[in-house]
Amino acid sequence: MKLGANSVLFGAWDMEVAFKYLAMAGYDGIEISAIDGMSQHLVLDNWREIAPRVKRLAQDYGLELLAMEQPSRDPDLMESAFQAAVELSIPIINCGPGGAADDESTYANVLDELGALVQMAESYGVTLCVKAHVGQYVYNTPTSLKILNDIQSPFFGLDMDPSHIHRADENPVEAIEAVITRIKHVHIRDCKGRQQGPGAPEDQANGRGDIDLVGYIRVLRDYGYDGPVDLEIIGAKAAGYSLEQCCIIAAEARGHMQACLQAAGAR
Repeated sequence: MKLGANSVLFGAWDMEVAFKYLAMAGYDGIEISAIDGMSQHLVLDNWREIAPRVKRLAQDYGLELLAMEQPSRDPDLMESAFQAAVELSIPIINCGPGGAADDESTYANVLDELGALVQMAESYGVTLCVKAHVGQYVYNTPTSLKILNDIQSPFFGLDMDPSHIHRADENPVEAIEAVITRIKHVHIRDCKGRQQGPGAPEDQANGRGDIDLVGYIRVLRDYGYDGPVDLEIIGAKAAGYSLEQCCIIAAEARGHMQACLQAAGAR
């Protein structure tokens, strides 16, 4: 497994800040944020101008480009994301599933949107992943299995996020086995409680919440998962966190992730 972090944690700063401090914290790679409003890192309207700098930063700081997060399912925006991914040799793009939880009338649109995007992903040779997301149609294990069953393409997979499964009143350690064969990316973070949001940024740091992340990593290891495990901490920019706070969160979570891998015999 490759340990990375989403640059959105450092969304208040220039992209190089994320590369610099994630490398200092010992991460293997980085997930580039293309999340409008949360960062100005990979701005897809200008990706051709930004791509050479991303390549240079990855080389200078020794971080592999593990994934990109672009939550919108807008086809034009997503096509730009796929084009940028090809140029940067980014293998995975993560987006949200859309629709509304427990509202079956929204599923047809979810399936149509994602199905079209998966066809586009295949044409570019990039894998599209979605995760179970609180409030959206795919939000728990049964709905994850439904979309995975309906879209069988090898260019489509699950971005498994234990914090969302936890907030869907499931045990992530038990839930992961049902979908393990289709997991192609892991967004990892902790969570205190089962409220709608993931909580304050520091409480999302691995080891601070209620999720058995040691057991979670162990299941990944037992089933031979060898893809990215990317920390995703949101809310730091909006809450005005200092650079020091963000660095501490990144380093603390990286230490916990490393300990989990060691405990599971994966490192």
